[in-house]
Amino acid sequence: MTRVNITTPLSDEIVKSLRIGQQVFIHGVIYTGRDAAHKRLVERMDQGKELPVDLKGQIIYYVGPAPARPGKVIGSAGPTTAGRMDAYAPLLIEQGLKGMIGKGARSEKVLQAMQEHGAVYFGAIGGAAALIARSIQEATIVAYPELGPEAIYRLVVKDFPAIVVNDSFGGDLYQEGKKRYALE
Repeated sequence: MTRVNITTPLSDEIVKSLRIGQQVFIHGVIYTGRDAAHKRLVERMDQGKELPVDLKGQIIYYVGPAPARPGKVIGSAGPTTAGRMDAYAPLLIEQGLKGMIGKGARSEKVLQAMQEHGAVYFGAIGGAAALIARSIQEATIVAYPELGPEAIYRLVVKDFPAIVVNDSFGGDLYQEGKKRYALE
């Protein structure tokens, strides 16, 4: 597996360079968001209002982090199922979102939006929440604090581990894996 270091915000060139199966280590700023925050973002867009966060070139990590213990930046921060955001993701991708991190497969509409607008979906390892939290150096709530762990956080990360599951060319690591191990 190829290790690739990437830094946010993601440019079109970075997105186009990524292929399924690559192990990436993300550096820079990423944002968090789950269903409740995604719903609010799309409602704001529908109302013609500005988003509380500029998503152009950014990555959203589908996570609801646990509270930080004393002396820690953040608690456990494992990925949630990405499919829960599939109703909202195409609209955010149209607004310039370049990356998403979660677990599980994406819908056809999300995959199409990724190809059309140049975005990538990274898989993070479920069950490795404490390990992932070590790569988070800063965590600040930037929108919807009333949502608690589902608020939008701005995270500063270093060596955040992920794998390219869907690339901007239609590659799908889950489908490739099924083909590779299919019985003949």
